[in-house]
Amino acid sequence: MPRGVYARKTKTNSVKAQMDRLLNVQSTPLVLETDEEIEARLRERFEVLAEMTDMAISGDARAMIVSGPAGLGKSFTVETALNSWDPDGVNHRIVKGYVRAPGLFKLLYAHQNAGQVLVFDDADEVFLDDTAINLLKAACDTSDRRIISYITEATLIDEETAERLPKSFEFKGTIIFITNYDFDRMIDGGSKIAPHLEALVSRAHYIDLAMKNRRDYMIRIRQVIKDGLLSGRGLTELEQYEVVQFLETNQDKLRELSLRMALKVADHRREGGDRWKVRAKIGCCRS
Repeated sequence: MPRGVYARKTKTNSVKAQMDRLLNVQSTPLVLETDEEIEARLRERFEVLAEMTDMAISGDARAMIVSGPAGLGKSFTVETALNSWDPDGVNHRIVKGYVRAPGLFKLLYAHQNAGQVLVFDDADEVFLDDTAINLLKAACDTSDRRIISYITEATLIDEETAERLPKSFEFKGTIIFITNYDFDRMIDGGSKIAPHLEALVSRAHYIDLAMKNRRDYMIRIRQVIKDGLLSGRGLTELEQYEVVQFLETNQDKLRELSLRMALKVADHRREGGDRWKVRAKIGCCRS
């Protein structure tokens, strides 16, 4: 047999053997959750969030990070517990928006006592400031005494009391972060701020609400509507069902898939008329 023919046969047999091995491998079956299983999973996560917020209020959890997509109830769950506990807002404060390191130091000082809760809601810029993140690490530390220091030549003054702030103090309060950032994904993906996020996760209780795709979002919206989200909107059960149907039918076109969007669509449905869907599409969907 010519050498070249033998070589071709050997190569062919080798490839065939590899293919046979691949075809004989028992692949792991893909397990898909049912809608009922997803609903149960999400309900359990939000129940744990409520329980963990109570732990933060009592001081048993000194730092907590809540991660999940915008507009699906994480802030509402935390705020409901806080307002029930402290309706006058004496012992808690919710901070939204941009926070720089000097302002953060002042906030921590103002809420330094045990039994005080400081909430950062959608204030993710604070994670991008090296000085601010180091202050947060100190505030969330698991040691018995959490000493926070901000030693600069400048003097920090509390504008409300005109008090000169110390360079260091012991922080005994509680911090809750409510964020759209998926810390796990950013850490695993090697984000430039991954080391900072990893340090915070190490120091705090981390709750991932496990809503990763549109199916999760839609099931969460149905769940909250079933629990009474639209009960005060003057809609019948049939009209509420029509709102859900509109959201499901147009979920790929909506500007966002959230509880806020459900309320907007409900407003169009309440106004009624034959053209409510037309109004809702123009007002809520991308062109």
